[in-house]
Amino acid sequence: MTVQTLAPADGATGPDGAPSGVPTGAGAPLRLPVALALAVAAGLALLAAFPLYGLWWTAPIGVALLAVAVRGRRLRAGFGLGLLTGTVFFGPLLAWTNLHVGYAPWILLTLFQATYLGLLGLALAWISPLARRKPWLWPAGIALLWVAQEALRDRAPFGGFPWGRLAFSQADAPTLALAGYGGAPLVTFAVAAAGGLLAYALGELIAARAWTRAAAVTAGALAVTLLGLVLPATAPDGPAVTVAVVQGNVPRLGLDFNAQRQAVLNNHVAATMALAAQVRAGQAKQPDLVVWPENASDIDPLRNPSAADAINTAARAINAPILVGAVLSGPEQGQSRNAGLVWPADLAPGAQPAQMYLKQHPVPFAEYLPLRPIVEPIAQAVTNQAKLLRTDFVAGTAPGVLTMGPALVGDVICFEVAYDDVVRDTVLAGAQLLAVQTNNATFDESEAMQQMAMVRLRAVEHGRDSLMASTVGVSGFVTADGNVHDASGFNTAAVLVRDLRLGSGTTPATNAGPWPEYLLTLAALALLIAAGVARRRRTAPVEDTGQAVSA
Repeated sequence: MTVQTLAPADGATGPDGAPSGVPTGAGAPLRLPVALALAVAAGLALLAAFPLYGLWWTAPIGVALLAVAVRGRRLRAGFGLGLLTGTVFFGPLLAWTNLHVGYAPWILLTLFQATYLGLLGLALAWISPLARRKPWLWPAGIALLWVAQEALRDRAPFGGFPWGRLAFSQADAPTLALAGYGGAPLVTFAVAAAGGLLAYALGELIAARAWTRAAAVTAGALAVTLLGLVLPATAPDGPAVTVAVVQGNVPRLGLDFNAQRQAVLNNHVAATMALAAQVRAGQAKQPDLVVWPENASDIDPLRNPSAADAINTAARAINAPILVGAVLSGPEQGQSRNAGLVWPADLAPGAQPAQMYLKQHPVPFAEYLPLRPIVEPIAQAVTNQAKLLRTDFVAGTAPGVLTMGPALVGDVICFEVAYDDVVRDTVLAGAQLLAVQTNNATFDESEAMQQMAMVRLRAVEHGRDSLMASTVGVSGFVTADGNVHDASGFNTAAVLVRDLRLGSGTTPATNAGPWPEYLLTLAALALLIAAGVARRRRTAPVEDTGQAVSA
């Protein structure tokens, strides 16, 4: 007689959680305790790649460990392992958010961000059957899905929160050079691709299959990581300008820096006046422009004559325009604006500055409350700082390109440096150098260093010399090759002066804009669809033409 057998449906699982019919080691999941340990190790490896640790080479290791932990598992297990990795990673990474508002907002933000890595773990588990059939898809799939996960997390909800992108861990890595060709998404893709190749190699070793193949794939991961060393960078081709950054410091760290606003303004005025005295004495170079940080004047200088007079005095003394980070009232009752004002040295008494940039991307739950009638009671329940949320910051609508002496300065305020579109739009609007105004008085040094890493990536991405001006540190200059110069200490006063070059050209990344991320994300979606088809398809019946089996 003829016996017909049907192969199990792709994606069906046996009692151990492994897909039915899959040989042990080839695609079966690891034992759960081992997978849990790898998921924790993945989170720690990802964390170690970011400042203050800065071990950039651990990022692809973290990617690989998570991929190996979830491969071949059921979807809910993949989600759970990804969530565990995300919690271990984001918890310490975002610990600076709990310094002055309590643990509840930090825990909620950590778990929310970790959910995206949970979705990534689920997606990696979803494509496992397809990767078993086509092993070469596994490293590519890991890289594509990581980019897609970040693309979603960077946008949703309420404009997203891009902190912790793989690209932002690579400020000291050869992969940073890729930012000039495809922005942060391409850097993330390269890091995740290297991690995917490591995961493939590790899978070969676990299955005891081929040491030579594992070694070759590991060499491929190393090649991806070192690719940036052979790529030429875009350097500014314009004249040099002398820029001064004033870090005035605050009387004490914490959310009540706002209550110290007169002292903060006085600190920045006094530091600028001291620089002016050094210039007159020939001890410092005359700056073409001066940059004060975000929140340098939380007293609205457009409505408060004494604040305006103080800034006027500093600008006249230094004889250069000052970019003043200020909080402005209005335009309506219960609203505020986070602004960068260009304060000319020759501003007439009683006149107001003509140039202003308004922050385009206020931070939800910090600068405004989304869905205020619903969210406000919850915010009051989880934090004792709800008084800080009584007003909403109004978003600006135009890039911050400001004329300051001989330079067109691209103003980016605080967390905006994490958003690809905000920085790119500023460069396309004509910015010749980038100035990131920030206030780290409510956080700690790790947050400041993480932000400086973002400035370094943006400098390479757009071929622009850049700077970061902070109230308390870290401030510093970043040349277009991503190197930091004259970095200040944290929680101290400092005045930094350096020549930067103006840039007018564009990099491939500037020209490409979001398209690398769009294309990589579309490829990830296509892969997910293909994996769904593979999971549903049954193989054709197989005839056994051997001896008949008697009843």
